[in-house]
Amino acid sequence: MSPKATHSRRTFFVFASIVSLMAFALSSCSQSTKDETASASCAKADLQTLNAGTLTIATGQPAYYPWVIDDKPESGEGFEAAVAYAVAEKLGFTKDEVTWVRTTFDGAIAPGDKTFDFNLQQFSITDERKNAVDFSTPYYTAPQAIVSFKGSKIAKATTLTELKSAKLGAAVGTTSLDAISNQIGGTPQVFNDNAAAVSALKNKQIDGLVVDLPTAFYLSAVEVPNGLIVGQLPSTGSGDQFGLLLAKGSPLTACVSQAVDAITADGSLDAITTKWLSTDAGAPILKP
Repeated sequence: MSPKATHSRRTFFVFASIVSLMAFALSSCSQSTKDETASASCAKADLQTLNAGTLTIATGQPAYYPWVIDDKPESGEGFEAAVAYAVAEKLGFTKDEVTWVRTTFDGAIAPGDKTFDFNLQQFSITDERKNAVDFSTPYYTAPQAIVSFKGSKIAKATTLTELKSAKLGAAVGTTSLDAISNQIGGTPQVFNDNAAAVSALKNKQIDGLVVDLPTAFYLSAVEVPNGLIVGQLPSTGSGDQFGLLLAKGSPLTACVSQAVDAITADGSLDAITTKWLSTDAGAPILKP
């Protein structure tokens, strides 16, 4: 064998050894990262809350029905108050270990330090907001609903079939308008914006207005005289998703998401949703 060939073989073996060592190191590093992730603990004692041993939860000032009843989140009454305590329980906190604070909506979504561990005020999860804050996995996806008024031809409707001949309106370019076409049928009345549609409903030019459920609660309670929610359209899985809001990079985000997933998996979240956003709220789900 020539000296040149011997040199080539030595070079090959050195190179192969280096590659093997690099692969082993990368593999070890990868496994170490996986192990660290797997070993991350959501035990109460390991949670880095704002105040040790206490979970600080924020909501709006004031907080409205049906999200919070009588502006008293500490009662656990109302959809978001109930969700907050269900999440707290999964994290290991008892009711008397929860402290409530109040924030504005805009203040909560702004970048910077927070006065809470997590906040819930019907915050829709958006990519833009994710630049400034963290969100848990979704705890609610807003369905579409129909707002009308007492005495209207659809006030007592319980099925989608009963709505096909009704004059239903929605703002142009909205998922509400799509819902009329795709789930109810008929020819919708199209408006330039929600304000024009609400005006038409107040003047009884339409029988009902289709909007997302959170908006329906507000319109029926505040904007529309003798307003009522006829019902919710069956969920299609689409719509604004609400998440618990945390500070950007919060050490609690993964554990809070895990808690939301847990109340989803065990049926607790469904029960809370049915109670506070359907049965007790007077917004039944319309049948086909």
